[in-house]
Amino acid sequence: MELDRLDRDIIAALVDDARQTYAEIGHRVGLSASAVKRRVDRLREAGAITGFSARVAPSALGWTTEAYVELFCQGKTKPSDIALAVAKCPEVVAAATITGEADALVHIRATDVRHVERVIERLASEAFVVRTKSSIVLSRLVDLPPGAVPDTPLPSRAEPGSDPFEGAPPGERNRTQVVG
Repeated sequence: MELDRLDRDIIAALVDDARQTYAEIGHRVGLSASAVKRRVDRLREAGAITGFSARVAPSALGWTTEAYVELFCQGKTKPSDIALAVAKCPEVVAAATITGEADALVHIRATDVRHVERVIERLASEAFVVRTKSSIVLSRLVDLPPGAVPDTPLPSRAEPGSDPFEGAPPGERNRTQVVG
């Protein structure tokens, strides 16, 4: 689905506050409430908007410690095997296969360092895991919503001087949330 500027503006408004009325969003983007509703319905039907949810501070739920764990796997471990293993741990909030020496990177949230250690022990006990390498997060420097991307598409071919954000202050770049 191709998103136009109004679609992107509506999505940005919903990411900022999904509890806004269609009239409030319409005022922000220059459309009537009914036009916003039709676009939101179309975006939902097309799968561009996959749902609405509340973002909760992990610390409010007692998850005050986070870590990133690299998994080094034996042989030709399939990504699906890694996915099944990490899905067993509710503390895993994200995982991805990666390039480089490690096979996967796992993001963990836990109550404390001992809790992180127990999760790493569970992951390391998987038959295909040869070793792990972990890093505890000391402080977050940038904390965008999951899947946040610039609302301006990057050029299809990177050409010298073709930065779409050239001259824009980093804190002022409009971002939208894309959940995949």
